[in-house]
Amino acid sequence: MEDKIKLLQERRRKIELGGGDKRIADQHRKGKKTARERLALLLDPGSFAELDVFVQAKAEAGENDSVSSGEGVVTGYGTIDGRPVYIYAQDYTVAGGALGEAHAAKICKVLDLALKTGVPCIGLNDSGGARIQEGVRALNGFGEIFYRNTLASGVIPQISVIMGPCTGGAVYSPALCDFVFMVEKTGHMFVNSPQVIKAVTGENITVEELGDAMRHNQTSGVAHFQASDEEDCFQKLRKLLSFLPANNLEEPPVAEVQEPALDTEELIRIPPDDPDTTYDVRDIIRRVVDGSDFFEIQEHFAANAVVGFARLGGRSVGIVANQAKVLAGVLDIDSADKIARFVRFCDCFNLPLVTFVDVPGYLPGVNQEHSGIIRHGAKVLFAYAEATVPKLAVILRKAYGGAYIAMSSRSLGGDLVFAWPGAEIAVMRPEGAANIISSREIEAAADPAAEREKRIREYRERYASPYFAAANGFVDAVIDPRETRHYLLQGLSMLAAKQEDRPRKKHGNMPL
Repeated sequence: MEDKIKLLQERRRKIELGGGDKRIADQHRKGKKTARERLALLLDPGSFAELDVFVQAKAEAGENDSVSSGEGVVTGYGTIDGRPVYIYAQDYTVAGGALGEAHAAKICKVLDLALKTGVPCIGLNDSGGARIQEGVRALNGFGEIFYRNTLASGVIPQISVIMGPCTGGAVYSPALCDFVFMVEKTGHMFVNSPQVIKAVTGENITVEELGDAMRHNQTSGVAHFQASDEEDCFQKLRKLLSFLPANNLEEPPVAEVQEPALDTEELIRIPPDDPDTTYDVRDIIRRVVDGSDFFEIQEHFAANAVVGFARLGGRSVGIVANQAKVLAGVLDIDSADKIARFVRFCDCFNLPLVTFVDVPGYLPGVNQEHSGIIRHGAKVLFAYAEATVPKLAVILRKAYGGAYIAMSSRSLGGDLVFAWPGAEIAVMRPEGAANIISSREIEAAADPAAEREKRIREYRERYASPYFAAANGFVDAVIDPRETRHYLLQGLSMLAAKQEDRPRKKHGNMPL
């Protein structure tokens, strides 16, 4: 038996060495850790249990039996802050982490186990793409992974971390996941390489310009987080998981209640009275949530909308807000996609939604109209109306037109809507409304400018006032800004046991 144990240990050591010392050194020179080093850094010490250590690809006719060590991917399970996760880490030191049939089968196994046990699944991506010599078997492997990503969607959190190249068909597994992290300088994603693009279109572009972390965090919206290095990435990943339940049947984790670290008295001074003057809505969010700790998602993409996680009364909540300092907080194509996707994630995993509203409308422009602002804007309506988690909204300053409806209004099933005393809620801005409604009176006046100001003031006080909305039951309470946290805590407590039945159907047909 001792000889057999010795042989076992030798086999394990060989596989754990991956591509060997030279390729490990190359990996380190690129600023990247190996797959096993990454697992040791992310998971709780001593918690990793490896699966399929000895899996290997079938040898083709005429080939010897010396195939890639571990098939270029390390798979298994462990814990993060004591909570179980399934995980796989592609090993670039072994054949560039190329995905073949056996490599894909290892990933599929952990996805299957994660789905069966109701545990989050994390993928650490660092691969040169498909194993070309396996042909359609490699392509089938990608398809098997995509199928499982889709089955697991809305059941368990799925997180992809791009720590090296992720190209071609491989990009679609991260795209099907809930959150994508990218490491600066080393992480790249694209469907077609710069060489292919040049050959087909004649365009010259570098790998970085095409698909680095900032491009996908700021321009494409494919990624949700960027990190300066692998340690920073894993720190952010741990924090994300701290807000999430393990699956769709669990309630989100509860932490110790903390009062905001920032002064709530400042809430009455942050939004200027002038609706055209900007401010940072995050200054409001941080004065309401526990510990003033707000974990923003997609910070650099569609910055006119802000989404992220926080805690209220120790419980995780999803935060959605219009950002007045960027495009006045309007809804456009990208911000609509960003909000709708986030709202649907929160609804999947039982996270109450708190929406801070300060929106002048949808962004005007021919490009927006021709690019489908109608279709994209409808996604926000669909997402909020479809969501059955507790939905609370606070109208901070302005809420005009269709954008008012979209941002968690009562008409879309919002449970509680509060408004600050200076809020304006109307079909359009009072200036525009007065010009239309009172055009004859303004033209006939001895002093048209003075008459116009009078009519604007009348419309604002009579029809755009939050008290008019409250009188009609569309706002539940007009509140002192300094009491916002109190009203939200009280509302969340009251809605904790909320249940809502919907018509039986296979699924809705969201405007995509």
